[in-house]
Amino acid sequence: MQKNKTYYILFIALISSLGYSQAPKKTLHTQFCNEKINVDGKLTEAIWAKADIAKDFLMINPDNGKTEPKERRTEVKVVYDNDAIYIGATLYDNEPSKIRKELASRDSDASADIFGVFINGYNDSQQEARFAVSAAGVQTDAMYTSNGNQDLSWNAIWDSHVEITNYGWVVEMKIPYAALRFSSEKKQTWGLNFYRDINRDRQQFTWNLIDNKINNESVQAGLLEGIENIDTPTRLFLIPYSSYYLSSNQQQTKGELKGGLDIKYGINDAFTLDAIMIPDFGQTVFDNVVLNLSPFEQQFAENRPFFTEGTDLFNKGNIFYSRRIGGGPSTYANLDTNEEFIKNPSNVNLLNALKISGRTKNGLGIGVLNAVTDKTFAEIQNTVTGDRRKELVEPLANYNVLVLDQRFRKNSSVSLVNTNVTRNGDFRDANVSALVYDLNTKANTYNLSGDLKYSYVNDSRALEIKKGHEMSLNFSETSGKYRYSVGTEYYSKNYDPNDLGINYQTHYHDFYANQSYRILNPTKTFNSFYIGLNEYVEFDNRTDRLQNASFSLNINTVNKKNDYYGYGFNFRPMKISDFYEPRSENEMKFILQPKYVNPWFYLSTNYNRKFAVDFNPAVAIVDGKERYNINASITPRYRFSDKLSLSYTFSYNYQNNNIGWAAFDSNSNTIFAKRNRTTFSNSLQGKYSVNNVMNFNLTVRHYWSYALSNEFYTLQDDGNLLENTSYSTNQDRYFNSWNLDLSYSWWFAPGSQISVLYRNSSTYYPGGDFSQDYGQNFKNLFRPESLNNTVSISFRYFIDYNRAKHWF
Repeated sequence: MQKNKTYYILFIALISSLGYSQAPKKTLHTQFCNEKINVDGKLTEAIWAKADIAKDFLMINPDNGKTEPKERRTEVKVVYDNDAIYIGATLYDNEPSKIRKELASRDSDASADIFGVFINGYNDSQQEARFAVSAAGVQTDAMYTSNGNQDLSWNAIWDSHVEITNYGWVVEMKIPYAALRFSSEKKQTWGLNFYRDINRDRQQFTWNLIDNKINNESVQAGLLEGIENIDTPTRLFLIPYSSYYLSSNQQQTKGELKGGLDIKYGINDAFTLDAIMIPDFGQTVFDNVVLNLSPFEQQFAENRPFFTEGTDLFNKGNIFYSRRIGGGPSTYANLDTNEEFIKNPSNVNLLNALKISGRTKNGLGIGVLNAVTDKTFAEIQNTVTGDRRKELVEPLANYNVLVLDQRFRKNSSVSLVNTNVTRNGDFRDANVSALVYDLNTKANTYNLSGDLKYSYVNDSRALEIKKGHEMSLNFSETSGKYRYSVGTEYYSKNYDPNDLGINYQTHYHDFYANQSYRILNPTKTFNSFYIGLNEYVEFDNRTDRLQNASFSLNINTVNKKNDYYGYGFNFRPMKISDFYEPRSENEMKFILQPKYVNPWFYLSTNYNRKFAVDFNPAVAIVDGKERYNINASITPRYRFSDKLSLSYTFSYNYQNNNIGWAAFDSNSNTIFAKRNRTTFSNSLQGKYSVNNVMNFNLTVRHYWSYALSNEFYTLQDDGNLLENTSYSTNQDRYFNSWNLDLSYSWWFAPGSQISVLYRNSSTYYPGGDFSQDYGQNFKNLFRPESLNNTVSISFRYFIDYNRAKHWF
């Protein structure tokens, strides 16, 4: 085996061997404004006539580096006072009637021209607050980091106004200092860039060129100088809220009134405290639950605003999975004879949470997140005597995340991250620490990154202490047409970050490599072209058996009509040993998984057209008798007007003669099933925008999946399967669900919102009367005993202390 392992490593190294200077930074000088600026999109105040102009924008896509045409030039001015900075932008267009201005919800994609400003208060080239407004007046804000992530869940309170003119359009913005982070220096120098998107031509421009030969966008910002001796106001904001929920099903109808408070306090110009008291997340979007037959839990997206806004610092090291906070209890109640559950909670109650984050003038980022969850009990009843009892399944628990992130040389960082979960009493406690580094050369041409993690779990009830570690190392070329990366990871058997993180596999090490080629400027055929090769091999630490081996080729192109085409294939050229699917104690048993090849295709037509479509077919041919998978999804979308649009997605998946774990028999043998699995998913999304602050949104999803077992096998010690004709327990699996959300949202003032939500949901389990008839299964979801209905209204009001203090 060692010989084969050496071969794989050499093979990857051989493939991986198949290497610019940055443009000067532009500088814009701003000046102090003594007059009151009315944000109306007219730029009539005298200060605007005196302000310096940022001009001569350069194209970033599709023709990188090309000068903007004179008839579509952009001119931007910046002034400031003690409360905020103000941006005035004039965007010339020789065909103003063709300016795209589709309405949408805040932070949502739309077919619209866009103007944006990117601000880095520390000028450290690593993080930018990005503010953008469309020609329809719709705001978008995001926090961008040097690794290419753009966090659209971050929401700041700022003001903007747009005016369409006979020569183009004008944008005026007011961005309070409360929305920014910067040092306490008397004389400020900020990183600055401006962005323009001419949507009808799919052309993007920036003031300081973003060279697509360089992977890091934030390091390519220009400079803003001239902000001096600002006397910033107290940054204290209160957002009280109240919600009312009316829920009904066949058993009962009940109403519930909730209230709480969000607090945002600027400790200084660099550090901010956010806290939620008595949180209410009842109007967050529903989870797309699936029939999960894998050995791993389904990971859900975080939709609660507190845990999504401005959390990039806490995601360093990838050991923080916020859904653990307020998620399922850490233990399960035990039923005695003749007992049943009256209440078996699937979630625990979050009492409060706070986070403190910011960065010193020397580039040291500090983040602290803390949350407390309540005691949670299961309620149990004896079916014979009628006696009831409670069993504690989750005690009072404290969740904590600490991050120290030191930036240096404007493109590199070293971070220390710690997560800790402390549960009251003799329940399980956990602690995970990570050292993370991300190092780039001065010219941003090469990157060295990696981490070292250590986990410690003390489970008093199980009389167990687990200690484990993980290590990773990656080297890559990050600039130019040709790029590559090579890396390795190591996970010990007892590495366990799952009390406040999420990790699926342990006891393995891997090696991987990637090579890619892209064009940097359009050709006669393509606006963009990319081809990538990926190789990956994985070995079990204990046996040195090959645990995974995959190779892929991906080609992504955009043609001259801005239609996207992608195609490629993945394949596994040899059998592997899967230690996770058997679900054995200590994961010592394995099953031999077969070879496969998986070609795929993806089409996405230009969204600028009223009608567009996404189409993604794929097939997997698996080694074995009549084993194959078929996947297909199609999404037609239609824009009826700048206010109304609809999109529909149909997905189909069929697995023929799929083989997977089914159960353990009475003799503790591991039983596998050969099964045919069918999945249908239908989703509908619609939006109607009354204006740029008032929207109706519709989201509908029907998901139906079933797996029917044909034959059973017993897993052998050598990883092969032996047919088992005596096992007859029904191991068919089904899941049928329906979700509908119809919402109304009105941002009636900056930071203040009224929202109304109607939610209709159902889950149906067929029991012994399962039918493969789609129509019948769809009807079953609307049986009275299955349906749940909720109507809720929520009111949130933003209070600025600096204004509120004058009320009294």
